Amino acid sequence: MISRRRLIAGLLTLALIAGASTGAWFWLRPHVPKIDPADQAQVAQGRAVYAAQCARCHGANLEGQPNWRERQANGRLPAPPHDESGHSWHHSDSVLFGITKHGIAAYAPAGYQSDMPAFEGVLTDGEIAAVLAYIKSRWRPEVQARQARIDAQAQQ
Repeated sequence: MISRRRLIAGLLTLALIAGASTGAWFWLRPHVPKIDPADQAQVAQGRAVYAAQCARCHGANLEGQPNWRERQANGRLPAPPHDESGHSWHHSDSVLFGITKHGIAAYAPAGYQSDMPAFEGVLTDGEIAAVLAYIKSRWRPEVQARQARIDAQAQQ
């Protein structure tokens, strides 16, 4: 039979391990700056950065390239739209931020090739967040709410 002292020591050890694991996850997860489509200053900054860095592929009106669901001759997909007709709103803020900063490789199947560059070293984290705030500001409130639920679930 286990003594009460050993039982308490064992439970405390498990609690410490669980706490350390949770703490490590919290501190090691990537930091995503606040992305707020209601913040007019952030949206204005994002509009300018989007026009300079993103519009050439994703379109001045977030419309994406023509036939974006059909592979090109090189096997790659054209740039998708970031308006409501695309799939950007299906992803959490952390995924959208990560793809923009680090490229799509970490989020796509092995061997997937894309023309989407990584913007780490080109844009600051704040500029990436501003671009995403701008994109989200162009969605209808219902779509913003759906994406916010997806984002909340991803943070759990």
